[in-house]
Amino acid sequence: MTDADMIKLVKTYFAAVDAEDLPGVLSTLTPGCVFTVETHGVRLQGHGEIEGMFKRLWSNHRAVRHDQFTFVPSAAEARIAAQFQVTNTLETGALAYKSNCNFFHVTGMRFDSVAVYMAGENTLNTQ
Repeated sequence: MTDADMIKLVKTYFAAVDAEDLPGVLSTLTPGCVFTVETHGVRLQGHGEIEGMFKRLWSNHRAVRHDQFTFVPSAAEARIAAQFQVTNTLETGALAYKSNCNFFHVTGMRFDSVAVYMAGENTLNTQ
């Protein structure tokens, strides 16, 4: 996988997150993917646990948007970092802004791990 391929995969992942497209999100993750929110002590493994997290995220917000990306890919290491802005539209209509950074490891054509560093409260609630 090239640097450009990894950037495209990250964009595909976030487009699916923002569209609330669960099959699209899961298509970018290996079945045993490990998903961590490092700043909040969260560790999920596998599509079932990750699916639950995204369903909670979407049910707690009117909308989620990720943009203003900066990428640091390393095809040689099968890793890519992405820094970005997050805009969450709360159920009240209020907007909440964050600056996050995710680190992805690639196996084949999918992510086998995603490590999230999130500013502020954990919006990827695990309960």
